[in-house]
Amino acid sequence: MQANDLAPITERDIAEYLIQNPGFFERNADMLAGVQLSSAHGSRIVNLQERQAEMLRDKIKVLEHRLVDMIRHGSNNSVTTNRLLQWATSLYLQHDARQLPAQIVTDMREIFMVPQAAIRVWEVDAAFASEAFATGVSEDARRFASSLSAPYCGMHVGVEAVKWLDEPTQAASLALVPLRPLGEARAPAFGMLVLASPDTQRYTEDMATDFLERIAEIAGAALSRITQPKG
Repeated sequence: MQANDLAPITERDIAEYLIQNPGFFERNADMLAGVQLSSAHGSRIVNLQERQAEMLRDKIKVLEHRLVDMIRHGSNNSVTTNRLLQWATSLYLQHDARQLPAQIVTDMREIFMVPQAAIRVWEVDAAFASEAFATGVSEDARRFASSLSAPYCGMHVGVEAVKWLDEPTQAASLALVPLRPLGEARAPAFGMLVLASPDTQRYTEDMATDFLERIAEIAGAALSRITQPKG
């Protein structure tokens, strides 16, 4: 084989050689001082040590941003927990069961800053059957609520529940929260809470629903005071 038939040496070949021969730079330490690289923060030329320092500073900045995000998320979680506690206390102190659905809607707006909210409850005790919150719900809407194994979040959908809102045309994104007896995740829904916002990003299909599920549990437990007893 002639010399010009040999494959050219690639950058990968050089990198592999240096990895396999870590003593190369110990034997040729003067080469490191002469290595010149482009700065990541401009067109100037820096030596290897400066370039490594820049890379380290960049990594530190990334870690700092992650730490800030963690602190912010932790703070947000604390705020959310406090709001849930405030809301649960408010419902507990409501002695007039007839006012519970309206209070849930009001608290969604005032405590959780939801622009629009509405609620309907069916299978209620006879004493509450004529209340506005217990009327005007079709069988299709009831079946739809029961079909939801978790809260639905996303864009405006053509479901009956949207019409329960005061301004349905202003609902750019929705959360549809089925209400069930506490601890009975597979039971048919006895109601549904609708949360809506003009912001398309407030409720998105890929968002986590853990918080909404806690809302469903608390609301479902409170509303057990007006639903028909089972068995």
